[in-house]
Amino acid sequence: MTFTVARGAIKRGELAKRSGCNIETIRYYEKIGLLAEPDRTDSGHRLYAPEDQARLGFILRGRELGFSIDELRSLLSLVDSGDYTCGEVLALTQQHLTSVREKIADLWKLEGTLTAVAGECAGGQAPDCPIIEALQSK
Repeated sequence: MTFTVARGAIKRGELAKRSGCNIETIRYYEKIGLLAEPDRTDSGHRLYAPEDQARLGFILRGRELGFSIDELRSLLSLVDSGDYTCGEVLALTQQHLTSVREKIADLWKLEGTLTAVAGECAGGQAPDCPIIEALQSK
């Protein structure tokens, strides 16, 4: 999901609504340091500047692409330093891509196993089920 960054500071509820991100998730990203503690109004409401909004957008897009919190932390660390190369970003992305490919391979194995187990089941009314037996074995 994409969202437009507001020109000015906005409250957390508005940020959540604009980004499609749960308020608790925004709190979590602040708690673990992916998002900085935002400025506050005199009455204590958090105000997210356009830079905070853009950073949340970066985090959310990274999560959509399957980057882990630690991988995002590494990417954001590079961005925050202001002294990074495209090669460094590429290296982190290639590490993530390797992980994604491993997960895909695992999912193909899982699909094969589930297909085989389901193929052994005739359904019907019999109390003996090869799927249950397969889940109980090992």
